[in-house]
Amino acid sequence: MKKTIAQFQVPYLQVLDETGKIDENVMTPLSSKQIKELFELMVLTRVFDDIALRMNREGRLGTYAPMIGEEASIVGTGYAMEKNDWLFPSFRENTTMFLRGVPFEKLLLYWRGDERGNNFPANAKSLPVYVPVSTQMPHAVGFAWAAKMKKEKYATVVIFGDGATSKGDFYESMNFAGIFHIPIVFVCFNNQYAISLPRSSQTNAKTLAQKAIAAGLEYFIQVDGNDVFAVHSAVSAALKFAKAHGPAFVECFTYRRSHHTTADDWTRYRQLKEVEAWQKKDPIDRLRKYMQSKKIWTKAYENKVVAKARTTVGNAVKKSEAMPEPDNKDIFKFMFKEPTPDLQRQSKELDE
Repeated sequence: MKKTIAQFQVPYLQVLDETGKIDENVMTPLSSKQIKELFELMVLTRVFDDIALRMNREGRLGTYAPMIGEEASIVGTGYAMEKNDWLFPSFRENTTMFLRGVPFEKLLLYWRGDERGNNFPANAKSLPVYVPVSTQMPHAVGFAWAAKMKKEKYATVVIFGDGATSKGDFYESMNFAGIFHIPIVFVCFNNQYAISLPRSSQTNAKTLAQKAIAAGLEYFIQVDGNDVFAVHSAVSAALKFAKAHGPAFVECFTYRRSHHTTADDWTRYRQLKEVEAWQKKDPIDRLRKYMQSKKIWTKAYENKVVAKARTTVGNAVKKSEAMPEPDNKDIFKFMFKEPTPDLQRQSKELDE
C-alpha cells in the first residue's frame, strides 16, 4: 500500500512592495503614529550604522557588523515584541536590543571591546550580543521552557542568520522546542550570505522556513524581510501562536548590503550588480514612498528625524567614550564567584 502521510506548504508574506504600494488584504492595521515610529526607528538604525562604521575606520570602535539593508527585519521584529518578551540576539540587531531597553552607549562600549557593555540595565529584556553562530539558540529554548514551567506569560525571540541553519544547535533547539511545545519564536534573518558563503552553497532547501517542518513546528512562514509591515505582522502572529500553542518560525528574506563585519571584504565574493539590484529594494525607501502617498512624510519631517537620530547616537558615543578605563584585574574578579588559587597567583603577578 502506498499513501501520502503528510503534505506541507510554506506561506509567503509581502505587504509593502519596493514601489511603496501595499496589499490591503494582508495589511495589519497600524496608525499613522505607529508607521512613523517604524520609519524613525529604521532611520535611527541606519544612522547608528553610519556612525559606528565611521568610528571603526577612525580606530575608535573594534570589529563591527553593519546593518544596512536589514533595517526592516531588525525593527519589525523588535517592534512586534511585547513588554515581557525576551530577546536572544546574534550580533547585528542593535536596534532590536535598543527596543528591549539596552542603551546604545552600552552597545557601543561592547563594540569597543569593553565587556562592561554587556552589563545591561535591570529592566532590559535582552541577553548580550552572541557572536558564535547559533550558540544562543539552546539558551533561548531553555529560557522559554522555564517560562512555561513557571506559567509566566512571555515568549522568547531568538534571532539568527541563514548560516546558523546549517548548525547542530539550530536543529537540536527546534526539535526540543517542538517536543515540549515551548513558547519561542525562531526568527531567521536570511541575508543570503554566511560571511562569504552564499545560501545556495549552504542548503538545497527552497526556503529556510521549511526546516521547521522536520521539528514538528506548526507555524512557519517566509516574509519579505525588507518589508517592515510584513515582518511586524508575521512576528506578532508568531508570538501570539507561541504563547498559546508552542514554537514558531519566521524567515525574513533580506540582504546584507555591506560587509559581514568590518574585518570582511564583500567585493571578493559577490558582484556589484547584485548589491545594486538589492539596493532598489531598500526597506527605508519603500516605506518612505508609502508614507508620501499617505501624506505623512515630507522632506522637512525626515530631516528632523535624521537630526534627532544623530543627536541620540551622538550622545551615546559621548557616554561610551567617557567611561573610565576598565580595571585589568576584572579578568580575575569575575571568572569565578571565588578566585581559584591559580587566579590569585596570576592577579598577584600582575602587581609585580
